[in-house]
Amino acid sequence: MPEQGLHGDTGAHAPSDTRAGGSGGKWVWGLILVLLVGAGAYYYLHQSKTKTGSAQADAAPRAVPVSTAAARQGDIGVYINALGTVTPVYTDTITSRVQGEIVDVYYKEGQLVHKGDPLLDIDPRPYQAQLTQAEGQLAHDQALLNEARIDLSRYQSAFAQNAIAKQQVDDQEQTVLQYEGTVKNDSGVVDNAKVNLVYCHITSPIEGRVGLRLVDPGNIVQANSTTSLVVVTQLQPITVIFSVAEDYLPQIQEQLRKGQRMEVDAFDREQQKKIASGTLLTLDNQIDPTTGTIKLKAIFPNENGALFANQFVNARLLVDTQHNAILVPTSAIQRNAQGAFVYTIKPDQTAAIQTITVGTTDADTAAVQGLQAGQTIAVKGFEKLQDGVKVAVQNRGEGGNRGNGANAGNNGNATGEKQTP
Repeated sequence: MPEQGLHGDTGAHAPSDTRAGGSGGKWVWGLILVLLVGAGAYYYLHQSKTKTGSAQADAAPRAVPVSTAAARQGDIGVYINALGTVTPVYTDTITSRVQGEIVDVYYKEGQLVHKGDPLLDIDPRPYQAQLTQAEGQLAHDQALLNEARIDLSRYQSAFAQNAIAKQQVDDQEQTVLQYEGTVKNDSGVVDNAKVNLVYCHITSPIEGRVGLRLVDPGNIVQANSTTSLVVVTQLQPITVIFSVAEDYLPQIQEQLRKGQRMEVDAFDREQQKKIASGTLLTLDNQIDPTTGTIKLKAIFPNENGALFANQFVNARLLVDTQHNAILVPTSAIQRNAQGAFVYTIKPDQTAAIQTITVGTTDADTAAVQGLQAGQTIAVKGFEKLQDGVKVAVQNRGEGGNRGNGANAGNNGNATGEKQTP
């Protein structure tokens, strides 16, 4: 019995120890779990703050890089653009006035010749022979005239002595007159033969450039033929004829009446390169009713030979000059539905939209209203530029910053024509 009691006590306390140990283990694991959750929450919150700060830093506006220029006060020309044709002052198409064989050609194709330089020779021998014949006939008739004059002197002496009748003296006087007429006619034949002989040697009547050779030695030419032997074109000076709308006529006439020297520039087809500069010479005396235009002629010294006969050029006539205008580069001018505007740069390095009115445009410079001289404006970097945006000035130009004229074609009228504000 005692053994059973002891066994019973031992069995009664064992379960109580097991429950106590299990409860303590759960508490430990619970504490560890709480610590892990807290650490995870702390890490999550820390990462969220880090990402938020990074996002806020990324969202901060960055300065837009721009190039700038300063609006300036100055003079700008008012121009009229027109398509013109280079026209020589003189163009000589030389033909033959005598018939014969070409024996010599002295010029080279494209050669510059002076007035009086030899061009070609026609065989002069037939005309030399005609001159000899004419001179011989003249000498013969001159001798007959002299003989008639001697006889007349004798008859007059005899008549004074009543040796002959008055009729014989009168007849001799008429004979002398007849021979005088014959001699005069012979002199004309001689002069004509000399002229024909001169025509055999053809020289340049003007100074200019010779065209391509049209005849060769050995060719037979006809007198007064329409076939040209050579063409000589004067290049210095040279003119440009162009047409402008009749609306500009009063303005042009006013300048001419004042005696103003109106400048004209000739540009290439792209209106980028100036070929030559000259002055307005005159205008036509009537308006073309079919086109409503009037022709003007400008003269150019053409010292470098840049202008060529029948060349098409863009003529630009200066009709007026605006003084003390506010000038900006045309590349700075932007347009929207409300009109033209520019981005001005404030002292705090922010951009502001400024509405302007565009007036006269000359190449890459435009006269505007709505700005003050000295204001800084953006001329490049418009892709991300907006009102109030911070900017970073990369380079600051002075005045019109003419180096930005390449964008003028997209941002403003760079043709040099007068614009209506």
